[in-house]
Amino acid sequence: MKVINKVIALFLLVSIFSSCSDNDDPVITTNTIVDVAVNNNLSSLVAAVTRAELATTLSGSGPFTVLAPTNEAFSKFLEEKGFNSLDEVPKELLTQILLNHVIDGSLKSTDLSTGYANTKAISDASESPMSIYINTDGGVTFNGSSQVSIPNVSADNGTVHVVNSVIDVPTIVTFATADSNFSILVEALTRESNYDYVETLSTPNGTEPAPFTVFAPVNSAFVSLLNELDLTALSEVPTATLTSTLNTHVVAGA
Repeated sequence: MKVINKVIALFLLVSIFSSCSDNDDPVITTNTIVDVAVNNNLSSLVAAVTRAELATTLSGSGPFTVLAPTNEAFSKFLEEKGFNSLDEVPKELLTQILLNHVIDGSLKSTDLSTGYANTKAISDASESPMSIYINTDGGVTFNGSSQVSIPNVSADNGTVHVVNSVIDVPTIVTFATADSNFSILVEALTRESNYDYVETLSTPNGTEPAPFTVFAPVNSAFVSLLNELDLTALSEVPTATLTSTLNTHVVAGA
C-alpha cells in the first residue's frame, strides 16, 4: 500500500512539473499608481508622466499619495498658461508640477487634516520640499484651488485622489490666499493704492526681485496691532504706515 501511495505521489509531482513546463511564464498583474491612471481614463496625466519620465518613479514601491488631475484639468491648465499641448511645457517645469502632486505615504481621505504637508517637488529657492496646504473644511482642497472629485482610489503602491484642477508650483501668494489664517494679511496686501505686493510676491524664483523670505502675520497678530493702535479696522491704518509696516516683513533671499 505504501508503495502504491508513493507511485501515485510521484506521478502527480511529474504531472505538475510537466504542466508548468508546457505553459508560458505566468502574467503578473500590477495595479500601481500608473496603472490606476491608465485604467481611469486619466490619459493627460499618463502623457505628462511619460514625458517627464516619472513612470518608473510612480511605479516604485512608495507608498505615495498622488493627486491626479483629470483630462479637463490639464486642458484648462494649458489654456491658462498659453500652451497648445503638453509638449510645449518645459520638461523641467512639468516635472516639478507633477511632483507637486505627490506626497509621501498612502493617505486616505480620513487621514488628511487641515494644515501643511510636503510634496516631492523641490523649491529652487530653498532647496527643500515644497509645501502644499490642505483644507478639509467641507471636502478636501489643495492650495485653495484644487478639489478632490474622486477620493481613495487604491493602488499597490499608494492612494490616488482624482482632483479637478492642476496644482501649479506655489508662490508665497498661493499660501497667503489659501490659508484662512492669513485673510487679514491678504486684505492688507491687496489694499487699494497700496504697493503691488501680489505681483511682486508672485515673481518666480530667479526673476528679480525674487526670491524672498516673508514673515507673515496671522489674523490674531493684526487684531492685536489694531487694538494697540486703538483702531477698529485695517482700513483706518494710513496707507503709508501700512506699506512701511508690510515692508519690514519681507526680506530679500530665501
